[in-house]
Amino acid sequence: MFTTRARVARAFGLIAGLSGVLAFSPAAQAQAGVTTTTGALSDGATYLIQVPAPWNGTLLLYSHGYVTPGSENPARVGADLATIQVLLQSGYALAGSSYSTTGWSIHEALQDQISLLDLFGATIGQPQRTIAWGHSLGGIITAGLIQRNPERFDAAMPMCGVLSGGVGTWNQGLDSGFAFKILLGTGTSLEIVHISDPEANVALAEGLFAEAQLTPEGRARIALITALSDLPGWFTPTSPEPAADDFATQESNQFLWGANIGVPFDFEFRAELEARAGGNPSWNVGTDYRRQLDLSVGRDEVRGLYRAAGLSLEADLEALNRAPRITADPAAFAYLEQNITFNGEIRAPVLTAHTKGDGFVVVENETTYKQAVHRAGNGYLLKQAFVERAGHCTFTPAETIALFQKLFERLDTGRWPDLSPVGLNAAATALGPALNIFTGPTPPQFIDFRPGPFLRPFTEPIYCVQTAP
Repeated sequence: MFTTRARVARAFGLIAGLSGVLAFSPAAQAQAGVTTTTGALSDGATYLIQVPAPWNGTLLLYSHGYVTPGSENPARVGADLATIQVLLQSGYALAGSSYSTTGWSIHEALQDQISLLDLFGATIGQPQRTIAWGHSLGGIITAGLIQRNPERFDAAMPMCGVLSGGVGTWNQGLDSGFAFKILLGTGTSLEIVHISDPEANVALAEGLFAEAQLTPEGRARIALITALSDLPGWFTPTSPEPAADDFATQESNQFLWGANIGVPFDFEFRAELEARAGGNPSWNVGTDYRRQLDLSVGRDEVRGLYRAAGLSLEADLEALNRAPRITADPAAFAYLEQNITFNGEIRAPVLTAHTKGDGFVVVENETTYKQAVHRAGNGYLLKQAFVERAGHCTFTPAETIALFQKLFERLDTGRWPDLSPVGLNAAATALGPALNIFTGPTPPQFIDFRPGPFLRPFTEPIYCVQTAP
């Protein structure tokens, strides 16, 4: 039997395997003509710097993704060996820190990455240009770095990033956890917030989730729970997306996303966030779950599965809307708002990328970030690209390098180049078969796509934790 942590690690391997070769150690990344430097920052975070000869003067500062609490946490300069090698061979210097903690380590990461920039300048030399980039939690860190330190960066490329910010992300997770408790865990000791025993709590949730999957009624309710976080009905990167009316397959894929990612984060890893924030930072006061379902990409599936099960969707939505609500602890909310919320104030070009079928960081994160940037009057600085593939951060090396090429061209010319799917796919294809690979030969799959709304955005003062129930 896999532990929760082992299962999450296995899921990372399944859905974020990036060309099948992870490159996290300096030894694995060593290549001729590259000077590799390792060490530790003042707070204990380790770092890795790689500088090719000749160096073209541009530094790419990499922010890595979420590391499950207590797991190994090496410094990284990229997610896959093929991309790292191409960037070094093209003359780009690479750097990244481990951050001094695991889990929701944004507070530490924002400090450590700037400390690493300072160290690079003092020991290697000041870059002519610095570009921030990163995957997953590294995407929110990347966006946070350029918002807080605009004078230090010339461009940014957050990939599969948590761009809804900390408050929105954990509020949306609270919605699915709240629905889980009401629909599957009523009468049990399952804790949604202020989790006292994370391992026992997640074990209880896992059992309830697995039991629900065995019946039509339970599967309908799982569809509703996952719809409140917009989990896609598509899980395996090498499989085609299920048909729009194939509700059974969509739900089985959402069960996989929930079992491998959603349940551990909602019922175990939330405790790590609460410990660092000093309490519960999330709330659902004032949330109308009928409206949330109407906005969700899973609404048709939920209605179809409820009809097939002979179950009253109206009764379950009424139960959710009548249940006592959860309020945030003000100090914990303030911590999460600081780490970090996006106001759209960017001063440099930003190119984001997301896979369509991402159930760890849903693609709708891109919507709320775009809204914030446009509201701040900076829409001309932001471009977004989407890939027709399931999985979290499941880009091929060719897709990643093609995006970098476009971002470099934007810096060189002052104008955005052709970012159409046709143009991006052509650029990735031209890189050759060795880079167009994801577990096997994989053509580039950039698409025209417009994500739906993020269900729990936090961008306006009206989302106030002091609202009465």
